Amino acid sequence: MSVTSNLSGKHIVLGVAGGIAAFKAVALARELLARGAELRVVMTPNAARFVGPITFTGITGRAPVLDLWDPSYAGEVHVELSAWADAMVIAPSTANLLARAAHGMADDALLATLSCMQAPVLFAPAMHHRMWQSKATQRAVALLESDGAMLVGPVHGNLASGERGMGRMSEPLAIADALAALFAVGDMAGLRVLVSAGPTVEDIDPVRFLSNRSSGQMGYAIAERALARGAQVTLVSGPVSLPAPCGCELVQVRSALEMHGQVLARHNEMHAVVMTAAVADYRVAAQATQKLKKQATLTLSLVKNPDILADLGAARTGPRPVLVGFALETEDVLGYARGKLTSKKVDLIVANHADDGLGSVTNVATFVDAQGDAPQGRLSKHALADRIWDRVKTLLG
Repeated sequence: MSVTSNLSGKHIVLGVAGGIAAFKAVALARELLARGAELRVVMTPNAARFVGPITFTGITGRAPVLDLWDPSYAGEVHVELSAWADAMVIAPSTANLLARAAHGMADDALLATLSCMQAPVLFAPAMHHRMWQSKATQRAVALLESDGAMLVGPVHGNLASGERGMGRMSEPLAIADALAALFAVGDMAGLRVLVSAGPTVEDIDPVRFLSNRSSGQMGYAIAERALARGAQVTLVSGPVSLPAPCGCELVQVRSALEMHGQVLARHNEMHAVVMTAAVADYRVAAQATQKLKKQATLTLSLVKNPDILADLGAARTGPRPVLVGFALETEDVLGYARGKLTSKKVDLIVANHADDGLGSVTNVATFVDAQGDAPQGRLSKHALADRIWDRVKTLLG
């Protein structure tokens, strides 16, 4: 079930608020149109100071709505827009926009349209990380979610201020995928699945540790798509800077041993297990109880961690659960993937190069299974997640 087809013929209202991330709304508009959506844009007065309205006119073929006195609408513009819409997405959603929306304000065209909207609404927050973390913003978000609104993001990354933190707007591909998910058929209803995600952390002493560059984005996308398609999802996650997908059972772990224990304790209850976590191959033989002092040289003694995927394959006595592993390599990607498929007794390996997946919102992967290799091309991580679940469903029969 490709998410890219789910917007064909859908009427989408794109609301653009006044933040620096408004320039990304242009790319989002192009993406929604490419997926077959019919699009109308409504902007706040401040949004028009960041992105010229003529830009959206050129892309969509229709001038955006800037105020409630738009002469191109015969009646009340906000009433007509809301009646026309199958969904509304607001990107960027600034702290000011979230606060005003949460309290029902309707003093501009965007908020008046939102107040009339009976179709699903998706907010894509974008702001400085301290604004996102403020109690007022979090209260506004909680109010909106309690009223049925949905959020995509924000994500951790570079901000306009030059700082890094949680507050960056999700990329247009991810927002479009989340919007498409609103129209997805629940074709995984009744399935119980487990997804592992993120890195593991192996402590050296109370302040130092060994880990890797995994962000957890792929695993969280896989969990989000399973939830959107109706599955019951358990997400076993190492330390990441990502919000937990709404509706999943989140099991937070730190070390490879902790992840091993949590996954093995649950796998027999599942129809499928997808291991995307970047599990550390080694841990220190003896963790220091006090901070190690600086020395001219330091030698760490490492011991091998258990191989969670191999242990799952060895423990399985029948065709269930379907087992999916990832092979992230820097050389001979397909060769190593084929070896893992056999040695770990799994059903599917998703193979990719480290340069294509780590820290990116897209991925380039090849499916490796008993039937051979199937390149998937470059996809958003949510779109790749859908293809993985499509293959899992086939394997489940």
